[in-house]
Amino acid sequence: MRVTFPAGLAFALVLTFTAAAQAMESARVSMFEPDWDAAAAAVPDRPDGPVQDIFARLNAAAAQRFPGIAVSPVPVLLPFDIAAALKAKAAGKDADKTDGVVAAGFRPSKFFLPGPAGYDATFFIKSSEVSGLGIKYPKPVEVEIAGAVFAYDLDDPNIVESTHTPRALTDEFPGIRRILREAHARYSFTRFGVPYVVSIECFNGRVTAKRLSCKDADLVAVRFLNALQVAGGTPTRQISPPRVDLTRPTVKSMSFSYHSAGSLIPNSGYKTFGGRADNHVYARIRFPISGTPAFAVSQSFMHWGDCYMKGKIGRTNRKGAPYRCKLNDKQLVFDESAPENFSYPWRDNFCETRDTQVGQCPGGTGHQGQDIRPASCVLNNEGADRCEPYQHDVVAVRDGMIWRNTADYVVYESVYVVVNTANERVRFRYMHMDPKRMDTDGIASGRRVRQGEVIGQVGNYNKKENGTSYHLHFDTQVWTQDGWVWVNPYMTLVSAYERLIGARGAEIKDGEARPVAVPGIPPQIKVATPVAEQNAAPAPKKQHRQGRRKFRKSNDDDAG
Repeated sequence: MRVTFPAGLAFALVLTFTAAAQAMESARVSMFEPDWDAAAAAVPDRPDGPVQDIFARLNAAAAQRFPGIAVSPVPVLLPFDIAAALKAKAAGKDADKTDGVVAAGFRPSKFFLPGPAGYDATFFIKSSEVSGLGIKYPKPVEVEIAGAVFAYDLDDPNIVESTHTPRALTDEFPGIRRILREAHARYSFTRFGVPYVVSIECFNGRVTAKRLSCKDADLVAVRFLNALQVAGGTPTRQISPPRVDLTRPTVKSMSFSYHSAGSLIPNSGYKTFGGRADNHVYARIRFPISGTPAFAVSQSFMHWGDCYMKGKIGRTNRKGAPYRCKLNDKQLVFDESAPENFSYPWRDNFCETRDTQVGQCPGGTGHQGQDIRPASCVLNNEGADRCEPYQHDVVAVRDGMIWRNTADYVVYESVYVVVNTANERVRFRYMHMDPKRMDTDGIASGRRVRQGEVIGQVGNYNKKENGTSYHLHFDTQVWTQDGWVWVNPYMTLVSAYERLIGARGAEIKDGEARPVAVPGIPPQIKVATPVAEQNAAPAPKKQHRQGRRKFRKSNDDDAG
């Protein structure tokens, strides 16, 4: 059964008095009620007894491999031979080491997150390890599966999607939809009254050794879906609609200001499209950078930015050299420490020009997230034109579980914090942190983190050191009946920042006069030479050439 609610409904009366000044909104969700009798009937070699007892036995048999499975309020579907696990449990054997328990050659990762909203799990399969898969892709393929008691209702995407479904799935999964969206093939279906989505990252184009084609993803999905069995979960009372507290500070900030959601730097959007005025707050989070001030502004179309490879007018051949992007008339200087980079007001860049699909952007492509600069820029010396990395801590925005893999087929500097609560079904991605530091600190899939816990430092890593400017890329995905979808995190960040500073910011709407910029902490000079050498100033030309070399190296494809 499906019922639609606005998340945060219970706070309507509390917020009435601020409605006139309140630009923030709650997302809408659909609620679902599982049919546990039908789920119990689908269990292979179903044990005798009441439904509650049946699932208690399943949970006991599966818990060693899938810890906490009993927490799920929906029937957990996994490629898992639950009958074999039950037999192993009855025989006193270690089900985790029993041959054949995991079905069809899929190996579970360390990421399995059950919670009050549902569950998420990922599995790997490699063509060389199984027979009959029928794909030539040489690396392990990661498959996601999720089910939940509520899903976010978003506007339809602004991109054309394919909904062709392989015939091999339609008989076993009536009504299943295969959706190509945001570089993933998703297979959405309803079972036991609950929505489930299986998702595989793929490339809908020419096949290469580095990219899994979406046609090959179909073959993996058919195998995965046909191996699914009911593995656990616990029948619970009816779930209440989620609530997000939108309460804002009443004190007005004397410095913090921000442009409205969707207001991009002029002409920095894809082709002639602008941004997306999304005023939803998707979760009540802690701000992702540990200290204040912090500045949500573009890195590609601000000072020292590369204009996302759309061309520059002027030469970036020395620190402070003037130039501008061909896409607009904003005057820039070749200096990452320029005061405007570290100043209020904030500026949304969720739909800024990029080559990645973002269904919630007007042009169908965009940046996917928000660039955030920390309080200050540390320069190696007076002639340096870029900021030194790893000077400011990055923290978990909510209690959750890390999803990050360290193999060569995953972007190293990306890490997700996945949140599964009664009020939130969201995952947050952080980019450009040093992967080696994260490895050393144990920031890997399956690790649980607490809100405010340090998980890295702001960096400039993008496929390599110095691959981008000094900033944090932060983005947000919510779970829908089409799977995980990127949404604009801007107002969620504004809300979090206001709580962090204890004051409400001033919104600058289009056409309104812009206040005088309030800069953050001035750039700091980092002494990188021995004391005996400090009196001998480095030659300016050498410093500038060094800066230019680093800049050229930074012009790789950059998600941030």
